[in-house]
Amino acid sequence: MFPKYDVIVVGAGHAGCEAAAAAANLGSKVLLVTMNMQTIAQMSCNPAMGGIAKGQIVREIDAMGGYSGIVSDLSTIQFKMLNLSKGPAMWSPRAQNDRMLFAGKWREMLEQTPNVDFYQDMVKSIIIKKEKACGVITGMGHEILAESVVVTSGTFLNGVIHIGEKQFGGGRVAEKAATGITEQLVEYGMKSDRLKTGTPPRVDGRSLDYTKMEEQKGDDEIVGFSYLNIPRVKAENQRSCFITYTNNTVHDLLKTGFDRSPMYQGRIEGVGPRYCPSIEDKINRFADRDRHQIFVEPEGWNTVEIYVNGFSTSLPEDVQYAAMKQIPGFENVRIFRPGYAIEYDYFMPTQLSNSLETKIIKNLFFAGQINGTTGYEEAACQGLMAGINAHQKSKNLDPFVLKRSDAYIGVLIDDLINKGTDEPYRMFTSRAEFRTLLRQDNADIRLTEKSYNLGLASEERLKLVHQKMEEVKEIKKTLKDLNILPEEINGYFESIDSATITEKQKAGKILLRPNVTLQGITDVVPELKEKFKTVSRENIQQAEIQIKYEHYIVKEESLVEQMSDLENMKIPEDFDYTKLSAISKEAMQKFVKIKPATLGQASRISGVNPSDIQILMVYMGR
Repeated sequence: MFPKYDVIVVGAGHAGCEAAAAAANLGSKVLLVTMNMQTIAQMSCNPAMGGIAKGQIVREIDAMGGYSGIVSDLSTIQFKMLNLSKGPAMWSPRAQNDRMLFAGKWREMLEQTPNVDFYQDMVKSIIIKKEKACGVITGMGHEILAESVVVTSGTFLNGVIHIGEKQFGGGRVAEKAATGITEQLVEYGMKSDRLKTGTPPRVDGRSLDYTKMEEQKGDDEIVGFSYLNIPRVKAENQRSCFITYTNNTVHDLLKTGFDRSPMYQGRIEGVGPRYCPSIEDKINRFADRDRHQIFVEPEGWNTVEIYVNGFSTSLPEDVQYAAMKQIPGFENVRIFRPGYAIEYDYFMPTQLSNSLETKIIKNLFFAGQINGTTGYEEAACQGLMAGINAHQKSKNLDPFVLKRSDAYIGVLIDDLINKGTDEPYRMFTSRAEFRTLLRQDNADIRLTEKSYNLGLASEERLKLVHQKMEEVKEIKKTLKDLNILPEEINGYFESIDSATITEKQKAGKILLRPNVTLQGITDVVPELKEKFKTVSRENIQQAEIQIKYEHYIVKEESLVEQMSDLENMKIPEDFDYTKLSAISKEAMQKFVKIKPATLGQASRISGVNPSDIQILMVYMGR
């Protein structure tokens, strides 16, 4: 009934979809197995993509030839570039999406991808022979063979849903949990644990009074995620979001349900996400605050369903309802479905190599929440990398790995495999030590050529990158050579409260002033206006960033160079760490457990000291 596949992907969430697309576009014959064909690429929680650091990840996925950026742009109902008041390293794109359109576009793109087959069934175990994954066994008893297997199980592994005192098995509301894989892999020697996440109630938008809330409109300029020229929502057509606030009455009503809360009664054992706490956790941890923000977010173009962002909860339904009615604008609220918490199995990510292959079982790859992460974007980028490396492994090719200095994707995977996590891991700009280099605006310059050389990114993408780089180079040359006269620029300086000049200055030097923008100069200098009239706003901004932040960029590039020596010193896979009698006991245990691939990776393992690295370096030198 089934041929032998190059890659089988288990699960069709954000990680699974990217994994299947990547492996197939590289040339592998792929089978995507999902428990429900109607929920492919489901936005299980909030109807949004991107955000702080997450937006950078989506742009990196797109630059590599993944699908998340394209799908996001095609289903965007509102777009914002966050953190514009800060430096460009902090700028982060975010989109509200049409939930149903997002999933529909994902399925459409996968169905149009040659080499992707689909099958609806639960995978209950992995076929393992001679410590190598060789396929899967489904709930219906089918044995399907493959060279590599990617598991992207999300919250489904032994998932348990909690609403007050009620609890029942499930990977998502109204969907059954997946069983068998955890037990099999634990028996094989892998270590698993439990984590928790949650989701807020969905409500009827017709029952809300928006006049009591603050309207949040989208940006006037829609940048989007994809570097390709694809159709995007027009600025004037965007849907608005709204903000309202809880109050002490809301908090008091929520507290009445604490005696029936699964979190406070010990029924939930898993640790929840630190940076996306439930509303009950917020009022408990931040007892001094008399209000918390609630974001009222539409779920699509043609639905009245509203996502109540900031009100994630597992309290009893009657408590959720009574408390919500006290929020301004929610006095007559009607609930479509209550919020709930979900507990699920994950595997310690320190059991993975930097290709996301498990160390104990060859040709078996993990991506997404099974590795302890939270968020669509974190899952999608792992899926992309696992799909790439499952293809590479099935064809006996070298693994493809992104370094910390290459991408946020590299930071995320490096953090997971070296430090592990005992709570859902979320990406932040602060996690990246080279964030000035890893901006959202230059992901294509950083990654597209690497991906093209691998065989994933298209020639069209590479041409666009080369055109961009040439155009930016020309802009910078023009600014370096062009003199601007006082009478051309002083009016602009006065409008931004900047000191005027008495003699001509190079345009590039003028651009280094605070509050001066290249667009601002271009608008008042006729020669620049004429030269740049066909240049895209994106390329003008790219040139401006490179000129204004050149000092910081060069400094970070120098640091990357210094670190590359350690990254290039590979440690043999069979290295015997017990010979290093002078290193600390903790370092010895961590090295044996994690088996770092390079000295750079070894240096980032928590509990390892610089002296341990020096000893290891000396021994390897011998």
